[in-house]
Parts: sequence; structure tokens; C-alpha cells
Amino acid sequence: MSVAIPTLETDRLILRAPSLADLEALCAFFASDRAEFVGGQMSQEQVWRNLGLEVGHWQLRGYGRWTVEEKNTGQAAGLIGLWFPDGWPEPEIGWDLFEGFGGKGYATEAAKVARTYAYDVLGWTTAISLIDANNHGSRALAQRLGAKQDGHFVHKRFGQVQVWRHPSPADLTDGGMEAYA
Repeated sequence: MSVAIPTLETDRLILRAPSLADLEALCAFFASDRAEFVGGQMSQEQVWRNLGLEVGHWQLRGYGRWTVEEKNTGQAAGLIGLWFPDGWPEPEIGWDLFEGFGGKGYATEAAKVARTYAYDVLGWTTAISLIDANNHGSRALAQRLGAKQDGHFVHKRFGQVQVWRHPSPADLTDGGMEAYA
């Protein structure tokens, strides 16, 4: 099976297929403290394998995470999108923002367009985000997206994480944070 990965755009961002051209930015991310809550620091060989995982997820599930690129610079700013690997309790909206791209609203902007794609194109009726209790930035982002804490999940590798439930498509169209009409 070969899946064409769609390109999505916002005013400031392009969400595009992950590619080998992203390896340098991914290596920098996984060499930094920013990787603490997503498996920790990795060697370049491990990052290469992780990039294959991101691309392979698209092939296996028909959706995945996009490389988020700044329109004005062409720089990769992170990986954000839809995630449901084996061992996850249900489909997730996940985000990893690279060093130097925080504080600009990029994660919120990209996660909203990813969620819209999940609901409007894929027909999802719900989505979660799994977040470590100590990951204050991701918890704040989940709250900005309207998600509410909805229990815990124990993952074999990551341990106990919080489940954050996103508003349903109906909640968003009935006076919610996003307009689909």
C-alpha cells in the first residue's frame, strides 16, 4: 500500500510529509532536552529509524504526523499530527516542537489543523493526547486546544501518562473554539 501524504497549510505553516531532509533538524531535537518526554535523547542512527517510523505510520494507518515547516523560512519547526501506534489506547494528536520554535503559537496552530483533518477527513469522533504529568508545556497546549484531563494510561515504555480528551467535532461546531461551518 502506498499512501499519498496530504499537505496542509495555515497562514504561517505548511504541514508536509516527513522526509530525509528533516534528519538534521530531528537529530538536533533528539540531542536536546526537548526530547525528554518522547523517549529521550537518541543517536543519529536511532533518529533515522524514528524518521522511518514516522513515515511508516502513514503507510500502516493511512495518517500520521506531519513535519511542520515555517512558510517564511522553510525551516522544519516540529512534528505534529495524528498518532496511533500499537500499544496506544486510542488515536492521539501528538506534537514535538523543535528548539527555537516555541512561544510562537505554532504547536496550537498545527495541532488545530491536524485535529480538523482527523475529524473532517478521517471521520474521527474523538481524539486524545497522552502527556507526562511533568510536561507542563504540553499540558498547557492541550488546555489551549480545549482538551480536558480524562484519566491516566500506563504505557510499557513511558510509564503512567495523563490522558487529555479533545473536544468532539460536535463540541467544536456548537460554539466551540473552532469553526467548521
